[in-house]
Amino acid sequence: MKKFLLIVLMFSGLASFAQEDVTVKGNKVTMKETAPVWPGCEKETDKKTCFNKMLMQHIRENIKYSKNDKGEYIRGKATVSMKVNEEGNVEVSSVESKYPELKKEAKRLMESIPNMTPGMLAGKPKSIKYTIPLTF
Repeated sequence: MKKFLLIVLMFSGLASFAQEDVTVKGNKVTMKETAPVWPGCEKETDKKTCFNKMLMQHIRENIKYSKNDKGEYIRGKATVSMKVNEEGNVEVSSVESKYPELKKEAKRLMESIPNMTPGMLAGKPKSIKYTIPLTF
């Protein structure tokens, strides 16, 4: 009877360490990763498309075009590397552009993104990295 009780306790202990969204088949472990969810996209069936649509709308509505010393709009490209952290906040890690004004505006634009539901890996919050090209 003691052996039976010991075996039951051992299996119940293993089951309590199991994680959500993790499947094990033989020696292969698969963990499901989900992307961050933009506010208002929680009920959408295609959250990725909604995320992209809302990001483009945010950029269109909030972009401010910089001018040079002559009063002309600066045209160029900027590439933003950022991540949505475990709390759902955007953190810009780098901005590449040959114009400092475009770097500054691209960083401001990405940091003004609203807080999101964070991405998940195996049911736990995980930061997700993005690289976004912008054309001014």
